[in-house]
Amino acid sequence: MKILITGIAGFAGYSIADQLTKENNNLSIFGIDNLSRKGSERNIEKIKNLDACFFHADIRSQTDLENLPQVDWIIDCAANPSVLAGLDGQVSSRQVMEHNLLGTINLLEYCKRHKSGLILLSTSRVYSATDLANIPVERSADRYNIGKTKINGLSELGISEEFPTRAPISLYGASKLASEQLILEYGNSFDFPVWINRCGVLAGAGQFGKADQGIFSYWIHSFKERSPLKYIGFGGTGFQVRDALHPRDLVPLLTRQIYEPNWDAPKTVNIGGGINNSMSLKQLSDLCEKRFGTHEVVSSQEERPMDAPWIVMDSSVAQNAWDWRPKMGIEQILEEIACFADDNPDWLSLTS
Repeated sequence: MKILITGIAGFAGYSIADQLTKENNNLSIFGIDNLSRKGSERNIEKIKNLDACFFHADIRSQTDLENLPQVDWIIDCAANPSVLAGLDGQVSSRQVMEHNLLGTINLLEYCKRHKSGLILLSTSRVYSATDLANIPVERSADRYNIGKTKINGLSELGISEEFPTRAPISLYGASKLASEQLILEYGNSFDFPVWINRCGVLAGAGQFGKADQGIFSYWIHSFKERSPLKYIGFGGTGFQVRDALHPRDLVPLLTRQIYEPNWDAPKTVNIGGGINNSMSLKQLSDLCEKRFGTHEVVSSQEERPMDAPWIVMDSSVAQNAWDWRPKMGIEQILEEIACFADDNPDWLSLTS
């Protein structure tokens, strides 16, 4: 079996490649990355140690893809994954669309030519930013909890696939939602298999975390390095909640989707840590304080565009269709990041 992983030098791409080689024999892995994310170049040597074939190339370039070998499956981990992308001045709106949508189109044309299967790592941010912002929450001592609700696609287990995807969802979310639709259309029209996994927050050691993406890693490294931290929005409480999933836990699902496909399963499923793997920033700060000592976190009244008080993925559909559930608890994930922070005291400056 030959598998191409896009964005292989990124945190998710490399973690998946590493775990795939550990769990599967007779697997040839090819990887492509444009190394645009600072720090990603640090994974090149590790990729080569996996006996994976690495191509420094860009999925936005049709010519780059034409020069790749034929593979059986593509796992698409390449993206500009920030909900603020195109809004914060770091990249243009056009760059967001080129990375996340044009790249998908080029991959689909590759799959069309070679009859390769395609698995997309999509995002929880395809869901309506307005509806996410208005999720009813109740305050406890250190976090928000879901309040009583009859909103379609929302329960105490989290956000399901039925949650609204109406605009606005951010430029990033729109590019991924459009990619999802194109993938389903191409797969149906040209008869090659496709799966779409909408992932929650991915977290683990070696992640190139920033405030708007990879928040668990960013927060722990910032706390350890005594870098400035702020609770932004929601009254500056830090009560906003996210769930965490280690990308290694994606591999059993990816393996089944490739080797043991359940053709009756929904093409699109939510994949996340779930309510038991969720935590607020305030709770994360308390954990960091016990681990690293006191560090001030400033309360800020400013608001972050497209923010939400509570995002937890309900993966019930994936559990029922694929017998999938995360194995790593959030405490284990955070301890892995903390140990990595101990061993890499200047990680933020190297990857930001």
